[in-house]
Amino acid sequence: MSGTNRFMDEALAEAKAAGERGEVPIGAVVVMDGRIVSRGGNRTRELNDVTAHAEIVAIRMACEELGQERLTGADLYVTLEPCTMCAAAISFARIRRLYYGAHDPKGGAVENGVQFYAAPTCHHVPDVYAGLSETASAEILTEFFRARRD
Repeated sequence: MSGTNRFMDEALAEAKAAGERGEVPIGAVVVMDGRIVSRGGNRTRELNDVTAHAEIVAIRMACEELGQERLTGADLYVTLEPCTMCAAAISFARIRRLYYGAHDPKGGAVENGVQFYAAPTCHHVPDVYAGLSETASAEILTEFFRARRD
């Protein structure tokens, strides 16, 4: 899947904001019934919390906003392929659809790595759509790390 849409544009904005805070620039938004119910960017350094990935931040905020433990019927847009921790959280939250931008051969766990959703122990598998705004998502990360090396 290629191209862009307004929800991925919002996730990209969250990624840029995370980068401006000195975090690895990954952003996410949770959408339900056509509206954004939460948004998040990486906050691991700010919060000194290794679990504060963009997806986890957005999922926690959506659960709080909606007053529920699960997000059945919600869609998650994230700029990078989720890691194992985030893939599990997406499954446990019962996210309906996962849209992500750039593939992550090193740390991803959806199409790369452990391929979490293919495991027989995975109880809920979201519909997965990869490559949405892939180039823009990858460029944000590339520029962030290039600036760190220079």
